[in-house]
Amino acid sequence: MKKNIFSILIAVIIVGLLAACGQSKSGGEEKKTLVMGTSADFPPFETRDNNGEIKGFDIDLAKYITKELGYELEIKDMNFDGLIGALQSGTVDFVASGMSATDKRKESVDFSTEYHHSGEMFVTLKDSKVKSMEDLDGTKLGTQLGTIQEEGAKKLAKTIELKVKTLNKVPELVQELKAGRIDAVYLDKTVAQGYIKEADLAGFDDESEGTPGMAIAFPKGKNSKLIEDFNKVIKEMQENGELEKLQKKWLEQE
Repeated sequence: MKKNIFSILIAVIIVGLLAACGQSKSGGEEKKTLVMGTSADFPPFETRDNNGEIKGFDIDLAKYITKELGYELEIKDMNFDGLIGALQSGTVDFVASGMSATDKRKESVDFSTEYHHSGEMFVTLKDSKVKSMEDLDGTKLGTQLGTIQEEGAKKLAKTIELKVKTLNKVPELVQELKAGRIDAVYLDKTVAQGYIKEADLAGFDDESEGTPGMAIAFPKGKNSKLIEDFNKVIKEMQENGELEKLQKKWLEQE
């Protein structure tokens, strides 16, 4: 009998400890945290400031949505081409990283409703002879690994003589451009305009077929309720002006 009572007491203590570990410091409710994956080299959507803090349009968007839904937010910075793999492995719960909702990506992940559309742009040196898409024939074009621009560049290379060089980070591509190792960089238009202004470069629009807008990515076939909740907040932000505030803060050029 004593042995049974002792066993019951031990069980009660263990249950109590586990319950305490699952509580937050305030209110005793279970703390909910969502882990977001991003590639912080894509200003103004996500980048690190001088203090190393990740900031940008997508960061503010994710903070607003998670706060509205009652979640805490943890951000993991990684290479862009590793983001979908991180979703599939469960390393992150969602991705907000200027990611276009392409049909190819939809085979691997689920997307929220689109929240922004930029288009694409080619960035060059100011004295470059490459001033339009017709001038790309016979050139070297840089793109970021795993992006929709990489897909577009490879597609373009099937129609003209074009060498495509892919790198992990956009700043690396800009350095390659300045060093003369590539003739142009293919980027999201909003991002391109930022680099053109900051680095005193030139550029021209991609006049080919349009591309899908940016959306938040989730693991394929999972978290349908979470996607529904995110879509609801995005719609509310479109209606109450909060999304427009973020666009004015981060995306509108001076």
